[in-house]
Amino acid sequence: MLVDDKIFLGTSTQPENLVLKYGNRHGLITGATGTGKTVTLQVLAEGFSAAGVPVFAADIKGDLSGVANMGQAKPWQTQRAQDIGFTEFADAQFPVIFWDLFGRQGHPIRATISEMGALLLSRMLELNDTQEGVLNIAFKVADDEGLLLLDLKDLRALLVDLQNRAKEISATYGNVTTASIGAIQRALLVLEQQGAENFFGERALDINDLMRIDRDGRGFISILAADELMRAPRLYATFLLWMLSELFEELPEVGDPDRPKMVFFFDEAHLLFDDAPKALIDKVEQVVRLVRSKGVGVYFVTQNPVDIPESVLAQLGNRIQHALRAYTPREQKAVRVAAETFRPNPAFSTEDVITQLGIGEALVSVLEAKGVPSMVGRTLIRPPSAQVGPILPEERRSYIANSPVAGVYDTAVDRDSAFEVLARRARDKQLAEERQQREEEDAKAERAAERRYQDDRPVRRSTRQTPAEAAMNSLARTVANRLGSALVRGILGSLKRGR
Repeated sequence: MLVDDKIFLGTSTQPENLVLKYGNRHGLITGATGTGKTVTLQVLAEGFSAAGVPVFAADIKGDLSGVANMGQAKPWQTQRAQDIGFTEFADAQFPVIFWDLFGRQGHPIRATISEMGALLLSRMLELNDTQEGVLNIAFKVADDEGLLLLDLKDLRALLVDLQNRAKEISATYGNVTTASIGAIQRALLVLEQQGAENFFGERALDINDLMRIDRDGRGFISILAADELMRAPRLYATFLLWMLSELFEELPEVGDPDRPKMVFFFDEAHLLFDDAPKALIDKVEQVVRLVRSKGVGVYFVTQNPVDIPESVLAQLGNRIQHALRAYTPREQKAVRVAAETFRPNPAFSTEDVITQLGIGEALVSVLEAKGVPSMVGRTLIRPPSAQVGPILPEERRSYIANSPVAGVYDTAVDRDSAFEVLARRARDKQLAEERQQREEEDAKAERAAERRYQDDRPVRRSTRQTPAEAAMNSLARTVANRLGSALVRGILGSLKRGR
């Protein structure tokens, strides 16, 4: 499998090997359905693992999970090994960690809303430019006010707060409309129904857990269960792009190492670029171009080379092309594009051979001395050493239970964040409003009581006093005068109490 720091891929007129030194120069695996792309992906994953390089790959159909089990060579595998002169072929198994965004077929993978960022989240929610602008404002407000955005309920609470403070926010950050906030909230609801609430939150994935090496020096193969995830293609594509950007942000610069620090397989890669805005494609191109210096190799797996934008395609140095069909004008164009990306071989017409390849056969061109692409060769791909095909559910559960990250991510953590802070803020505001309302009601009640007191005093029918009233008023004035004198004197410090 490994000879002179090379991964043996198969045999054309000569052995075809992928040089580990150029493993981080990225790659492309293409071909129509049923032509052997998944087996080729497994061959590469086994080769990198054996070389001590951790691998991350999405498992669309469940077939890749077999790499965890000891192989039991089938007749076609033995025959293929003989046909290509692969005398070292032997059964093997490889260290595997199973992951699942939904936590059912592997350890849960989570990321926080803040880590995802406005650009990728807008892509996932399929927002227009105006709505994306409002989402950017929401992230800016969260940063300025120290609000942690960890899960979907945090983002929802923030959007409600923005709507309630729309006039204030618009004056400071830009226009925030009820219509845009409503559209974002509806998109979040759709995303939640697709299972995204399981993805957003903590404990967030530590990239280092994808880069483990076992005691035998083999790289762990991290397999993402993607059969259910594929029902939400935007979530799948955005998640993988987020992971790629996390690798870029977290890993240190290493230049050109002797072998990659990690290899990342992006299956069904067309989902990343379907209807993608130019800004996002530019971002992908930038990450793919720069992540190489972090020692990360990115391998796109898709049906047609035309699924990949030319700016990204130009970054992919190692190429394996399985058979393509050419029944429609688009398919014929894909064949021409694929043929033009290879260094020609005078022994055959690349364009003609692409449509004639059998199952497990591919055109291979890899980087060789000084990073120059090798001449394309019509290659029989070597058989995998581990089990081909999916493992049983009970076997998967056993591997998960004995995984090196067992128990680390299995329980969600819900710490104090934007939702709780905004809930307390709203509660305090409500209590203050209720207190003010009670004070206003008390003051109103006091004023009403004063008016009733005034209204209840006797009303004089005549201005003339009766003799009795006159006598009483004279007595009251005398008493008042005496009290007033005493009071004044007392206040002024008079020694006499009265006359």
